[in-house]
Amino acid sequence: MQKDRRAAIAQPLLAPRSVAIVGASDDPSKPTGRPQQFLARAGYRGTAYFVNPKRDTVQGEKAWPSLSSLPEVPDHVYIMTGAETAIDVVEECARLGVPVATVLASGFAEDGPAGREREDRLRAAAAGRVRLVGPSSLGVVNPRNGVMLTGNAAFGEPDIPQGGVFVASQSGSVIGSLVSRARGRGIGFAGLVSTGGEADLSLGEICEATLDDPGITSYALFLESLRHSPELASFARAAARAGKPVAVYKLGRSDEAAALAVSHTGALAGADSEADAFLRACGFARVSNFESLLEAPGLLRRLDGGDRPRSPRVGVVTTTGGGAAIMVDQLAVRGLSITAPSAGLVAAMAAAGAVIPHSLIADLGLAGARHDVVTAALATMQDSGEFDLIVFVIGSSARLNPELAVQAIAERGDHRVPIVAFALPEAPDAANLLNSSGVPAFRTPESCADVVASAFARLPATIGEIRVPATGLDVGAEVLDELASAGLLAAQGIEFAPSVALTVSELDGEITLPFSYPVAVKILSEEIPHKSDAGGVVLGVADVDELRAAARTIAGNIERHHPGLVADRVLVQPMAPKGLAEALIGYRVGPEVGPMVVLSTGGVLAELFADSSVRLAPIDLPTARDMIAEVKGLAVLTGYRGLPDGDVEALARALVGISRLAVDAPDVIEAEVNPLSIRAAGAGVTALDALVRRHRASDTNTPEGASALAVATR
Repeated sequence: MQKDRRAAIAQPLLAPRSVAIVGASDDPSKPTGRPQQFLARAGYRGTAYFVNPKRDTVQGEKAWPSLSSLPEVPDHVYIMTGAETAIDVVEECARLGVPVATVLASGFAEDGPAGREREDRLRAAAAGRVRLVGPSSLGVVNPRNGVMLTGNAAFGEPDIPQGGVFVASQSGSVIGSLVSRARGRGIGFAGLVSTGGEADLSLGEICEATLDDPGITSYALFLESLRHSPELASFARAAARAGKPVAVYKLGRSDEAAALAVSHTGALAGADSEADAFLRACGFARVSNFESLLEAPGLLRRLDGGDRPRSPRVGVVTTTGGGAAIMVDQLAVRGLSITAPSAGLVAAMAAAGAVIPHSLIADLGLAGARHDVVTAALATMQDSGEFDLIVFVIGSSARLNPELAVQAIAERGDHRVPIVAFALPEAPDAANLLNSSGVPAFRTPESCADVVASAFARLPATIGEIRVPATGLDVGAEVLDELASAGLLAAQGIEFAPSVALTVSELDGEITLPFSYPVAVKILSEEIPHKSDAGGVVLGVADVDELRAAARTIAGNIERHHPGLVADRVLVQPMAPKGLAEALIGYRVGPEVGPMVVLSTGGVLAELFADSSVRLAPIDLPTARDMIAEVKGLAVLTGYRGLPDGDVEALARALVGISRLAVDAPDVIEAEVNPLSIRAAGAGVTALDALVRRHRASDTNTPEGASALAVATR
């Protein structure tokens, strides 16, 4: 998004010189009457107009009959009417040249076919001339200049906390919730937007438009879905260039995305794995605790621009042993290792007046809750070179005597080794002092550990253009049989076991195979993607007679499982020597974020264990190696308990190869090798089964087929 395009949205959105409330109520207790009260209380510096054709005044101010009757064209119009009237008002906005309008009304796409038709009319009314926030938007707020275009009751309190965090939420109530939770804790906001239904302006577009605002230092996003992912990816790239970190809380941990899938890959790369892969590539810090969304930006700003080791050395210092034990437990649950002070550091701390026992944590004890002792302990630990982050767990002094330990912690907040703090008692004054001093302070040990883990797990943004389906994934799709699937994937550099396809008539005659027995015999049909489930596989076939018997057995099994299906072909392969491990490698076009690559433990139980790693496709070799390291079931490939090393590099190359389908075969919707047998280091890998689903070749010549997968960016 170009800088002038950003300004064209950001200025009327967050810094309008004039605003109009359409549907303003004379009753200040109603949601439609609140914005007038909020604007006055916040000291909005521009001109506010109130439109209500049924009244001469609203709450003592002149009421205008329409936008057209105003003495000027407002920069921002908040439409607080019903859905049908809102469409008419948007049309009036477009005719007048209003740059931005926010629509409160619901009853659009979420209401089924009738609502979708209504939303189409809403967009048509905007005519590309007025940019829309919403519908179903609870409004736009900028505490820095008194813009309070919202009916959310949480904004009825005075002195909305100001700061550098910009909040964008697909849920309207969240913006008020975060403001109420932030009060008195030293956390403030540079703006809050409820994006609603995103019929026009998406969350990503809104955020990217604000990046040039120097008062915005970080972002907190509440996502219900990844709709409009290309715009969100564009924001991610721009935010990375601007050096403004992003924290995300994402809902939607469901299996809906797997419903379109015919492969194990679809079940493993479900909705939440898809979101994780996307948010990781965006360089966002995804938190799992709602409280963390409010608290994460402080630590992200401290870490941004510096080295962030994936496995940080975390030191814990405390004045309360019990509180520290809780914190250590929460950190460990999230895979973070606590680094104990070395013997030399313990001695140095004692010499500085901070005596601690030689243990996992630096326990100053209750007597250590003194300004001089805490200062000495932190200075020595921060300068030791033994830690990447220090977590201070504060006891009762945080509430009763913040001038002791809390003040000392606040004074050490600008060191290159950051400190975060958690107070065991509820201590808002301590949190206010710490956050205001640049020391992130947390209300709960769970959110503290959550933020620390997500902040260090955050990677540099690697997101490129997002290719999302322009039509349904099941429109014009076909499943290839195993032989055709193997041929397509072999072109990606994946090695397959040799195979021969035989028809039923050939089984009655002389059979000569180009390889030796024993062999595996499998049904060969695009109608049966999961052969084992239908009894379509017989292993260890020793000779030609057993081959004929295996084919008859398979035919009978298929007839029972799929009455009427003609099982007239089988695939014969030599039995592969047992490898060190089996993996599943898969590729899938997700409905919201486009192509992904999946790695999991292989075999028929792949979905049961759900031990997988997912990335956006295509990937490179370093990323493939990272994925392999994330799958616990593949630890056997690294010489586990004296076992020989597996061919990790061959597995990585196979992963890269299948991920390249995103570039080399854009008609492929899903592809999978399961199992992929992994041999000893240097001996390679062999694909033992394959499955591909793609758009039909005939459909790719039609407009629908050509648009089934499209690069979607603005």
